[in-house]
Parts: sequence; structure tokens; C-alpha cells
Amino acid sequence: MLFLCSGSAASLLHATSSPPRGRAVGMSATKATGLSFLSPDAVERAKAGNPIEKVKLAKDGTTAFTSVYEYAAAIRAGSLTWEEVEKADLDTRLKWVGLLHRGKRTPGRFMMRLRTPNGIISSELMRFYADSVEPYGPDLGVVDITTRQNFQLRGIPLEDAGDVTDGLHARNQTAFQSALDNVRNLVGSPLAGIDDQEMVDTRHLCTVLSDLISLDPDTGTRGNPKWGNLPRKFNIAVSGSRDDFAHTHINDIGLEPCAHSETREMGFNVVIGGYMSIKRVAHSIEGDMWVPAQVQPVVDVSEAILRIFRDEGARGDRQKARLMWLIEEKGVEAFRDQVAAEAEAYGRGTVVQRAQPKPTGDFTRRELLGVHAQPQPGLSRVGVHVPAGRLSVAECRAIADLADAYSAGEIRATVEQNIILPNVADAEVPKLLAEPALNGGRLSVDPGNIVGHTVSCTGSQFCGLAMVETKANAEAVAKLLDERLVTPRPLRIHWTGCPNSCGQVQAADIGIMGGPAKKFDPESGKNKAVPGCNIFLGGTIGENAHLSLEPAVKGVPLEHDILVPKLEELIIEHFGGTPRPAPSAGAGGLLAKVKALFRRD
Repeated sequence: MLFLCSGSAASLLHATSSPPRGRAVGMSATKATGLSFLSPDAVERAKAGNPIEKVKLAKDGTTAFTSVYEYAAAIRAGSLTWEEVEKADLDTRLKWVGLLHRGKRTPGRFMMRLRTPNGIISSELMRFYADSVEPYGPDLGVVDITTRQNFQLRGIPLEDAGDVTDGLHARNQTAFQSALDNVRNLVGSPLAGIDDQEMVDTRHLCTVLSDLISLDPDTGTRGNPKWGNLPRKFNIAVSGSRDDFAHTHINDIGLEPCAHSETREMGFNVVIGGYMSIKRVAHSIEGDMWVPAQVQPVVDVSEAILRIFRDEGARGDRQKARLMWLIEEKGVEAFRDQVAAEAEAYGRGTVVQRAQPKPTGDFTRRELLGVHAQPQPGLSRVGVHVPAGRLSVAECRAIADLADAYSAGEIRATVEQNIILPNVADAEVPKLLAEPALNGGRLSVDPGNIVGHTVSCTGSQFCGLAMVETKANAEAVAKLLDERLVTPRPLRIHWTGCPNSCGQVQAADIGIMGGPAKKFDPESGKNKAVPGCNIFLGGTIGENAHLSLEPAVKGVPLEHDILVPKLEELIIEHFGGTPRPAPSAGAGGLLAKVKALFRRD
């Protein structure tokens, strides 16, 4: 087992190479622009490029690093309304500070997407999230856990955005460069440092890579213009074990742990080009590169790929501007050689070797929910289910309280939109499982094979692209299926509101994608359009992951009396589901739950 981090888990919460600065320093420092780092050829292609490129040329996206404060102050002073904000700033450039205007569903309100490397936060941050969204009421003011091990704050008006940003920076977190043409949240292993099967501790690597993207080395402030003008979004995942909890196969850069065949030094095979979009879904491909699992080689190979993508990636058709298109244009071998040559030319000692043979032997991807022993004697990790990744203000505070009481204030998010409380003393586990916050409400430790493995995108409640509401449906349908069926293993059901597939339906056992459907209307005697979905089957994750690229069933109405029976049929036919027997008298109870969950595996 290789550990790249030193110190306690608590000391690693958002450890950075340099502390992020807040408003006062950020506004006084002179920063370059994203445009200033582009090659002349990239600038010329941007001039002939798509509308987003023209917006970035007219005024750099990185100007939002200061304009967010200026707009907030003007709105509070009454000299400006949000409707008067320049449209390109409102709907595009403010994404450089993590603000996504939800103009179609909730005009004037924003979702703030954070940067949470490796998904680790503190109880203090969780309470800050709750305090930040509470003023906007229970319908708007909610917190979501995302499929990138991240957090999103909802309902925020522009006049409050500067204060929320400062509050994040004061707590060593940022929302800068978390949306649009930027590198998104750095995903790592949720079991980093507490895993007996660990090959690499991903925590420090994720933090360093996140700082590479979002911390300006010249000014010491948040927001790094060097990577502030990419052709499109970019995803990086660092896996720590054979489980691949980070889902490297759907990332532009995926670092998969692998020991060198001769020296046995631990390192990473680099996979490249994975992504999901409305027009294409692509599994990552082998990059034929291996680097040691050390900070400098990981930074160098990542920086080389980013630089090539920034300056040579397409800036015309945005549907053909992701990294995979550039790789295919160059050819895998030529791309690999260019990356290796550039990383080595930095002169920092990095040598990019050919990919190493992958680990062999049987391996079963492990469960994250429930109670599991850690390699540290006397400690366990406890995975808590958060239905559809949606948290109310009260639930945020309840999780923070649990973390303070049982996990030294540490909270970890997973890409399945759940949380883990690490380092819980074994003697305290029964008390934790008996906590009211985990019994009788939405949060639970033993949610079952269906309810506990349901994932959902934002859906039409807030997202203007979604064709259907997903989160409420996902939670309700999972409960209905769990009441009716028993499955032999966890069944991953993912929901997404549109073909952009933020809910990653192609990677799920069962993927439900919003789409058109028709239902017979007895009054008119005709088929009428109703909210519906297409259903994907057979996606897999972990080693030898596979994406299901075409729907198995199309045009199913979303009404529960139609959708649920269809899903029952598919679960029984394809996933070994059986009808749930009627409960026996006296079954269940807290003691039974504790005995079942307090397992050592």
C-alpha cells in the first residue's frame, strides 16, 4: 500500500499548496487573462469559432473573478438589478466563478458549483452551505451532492454571491473555475487513506491538481487564468484502487493505479478521452503512458495534456471540441508521443513510460454504504445514503453534527451522491446507527439494494435542459421498486433529464433518460405526448467498465403506474430480481440492523 500523504486525515481536509485568498487580496492583485495564455493559432481559431468563443474574446471569462463582487455590490446598493447585468456575463462569464444562472426555471437565481478535491469537506463547511442557502426557503435553498464527488448550492441571488465566495475562501474552498470551459472537480477515491486495498492515496494528488487549475501562482489568489480559456469542459479522475471508485473511464484524463512490472514502483496508467454529451458518449481509451504515483510526474503529464488541448483543441463545433476529438484527429500514438515529449521537456525530472500491465486476479468492487472496517485498528467507515443526492438545510446540519460527534468533523462525498463518515470508533458505531438523523428520515445507513444505489441529475426543477423532473421521481420510483422486489446485489439505477447525461445513465445497470413518449388519451381517442423516458441496460463500472450506448427501451411514459411495472419486468429478466415476500411478524428492529451492519469485511 502506498501513501502519498502524511499527517492525520483531519489535517488533509483541503490542504493546499498555498492558502486561497479572499476578496481584498483578489481584487487588488493584477491578474493575467485566459486569452493571454492562448497560442496565436488558437486565438485565430477562436475568432472564427462558436458563439461562446466570441463571448470569451469580447471579454475574458476570468473577469468574473472581480465582476462578481462588483455586480453584488451594485445590486445591494440599488444602482443595478440582475436583469440589467450584461447577458453574456449573466449566462456565460459568471460560470468562471461557479455561478450558473437558472434563468429558465428560477430567473435571477444561481446554482453555485464548488470545487471539492477528492470530495472531502469539514463539518464547518457543511454548516456554511446550510447557512448560505437557508435564506432562500426550502424549495430553492437546497444543497446537492453531484456525480463528481462535489457540492452545489442552490437558490443564490447575485447580490449574495460575493459574500458566499468570501465565506468559501475563508474556509479554504472555492467555486472558481468549476463550470463551462474549465477543468471540473478533481475526483479521487472516497476511501483514500482508510482502505486496506489501497494502491495510491489520492487526496494530496487531487488537491495539487485542483490548485494547478484554480490557484494563481503569480498572485496567490483563487482563479488561474493559465487554464481559464479551454475549448470545452475537462474532467480528471484519480483512482486509488482496483475498484475505480473515481470512474476513470468517463474522464478526459483518468489515472489508474498500476505497479511497474519491473521495479514494482507504484504509478498510474493514463487513460484519455472519456466523456458524455448530447451528441456522443465515449469510453476513455488507453493512452499507453505510465508515470510514477508522485506529485511532479502526475502534474507534468496532466499539464502537458491540458496545454495541448488548450492550444490545439477545436473551437468551432462545441459538440466536437472535447479532448477525444483531438486525440482521434492526431492519432493515439502521435498524441501520446507529443504528451510524453512535452512533459519531459518541462525539465522537472519526469519520464513518461509505456503503459504497464494491469493488475490481474479476481477482484470484486466493494460497497461504500454501511459499516466497514478500516485498516486502522478499532476504526470503521460508515457510508450514509443521501436520496438522489439532495440535502435540505436541516439534513446538512444533521450530517455536520454526526461528523463532529463521530468522525472528527470529516465528511466525504462519493460519485454515487452519498457520504462517508470515516474513522468512527468501533465502540461508537452502535450509537451512531441509533442516531435519530439516520432513522425515520431520508438519511440512512441501510437503504437497500435499490434505494441505496439510485443516482439522479438535477432534473427540470432547476435545469432548463432537462425534459423531465428526475430527483423526485428517482426517489419515489426507487422506494416503489424496493417495496416490490428483492435483488441479489446492489442495483444501480441512474436518472438523467436529457441526453447530456449528467446522471451518467450509460454507466448504470439501468439508466433512465428523459425523452419523448406518447400515451393513449381515451377522451380524444389519440396518442398524446407525455413526459417519458428511454431506458438503458447493462452499463458497468470498476475494472473492465462498459458503457451502454443505446437505449434498450424507448418512449416509456414517466407515470409511475406505467414505468414501475416496466422496470420490474426488466429487473426480473436481466438482474435476477424476485418479488419481495410479505414481511414476517417481529422482523427488523434496531438491534437487527446494528448486527447486520456492524460487519468486518
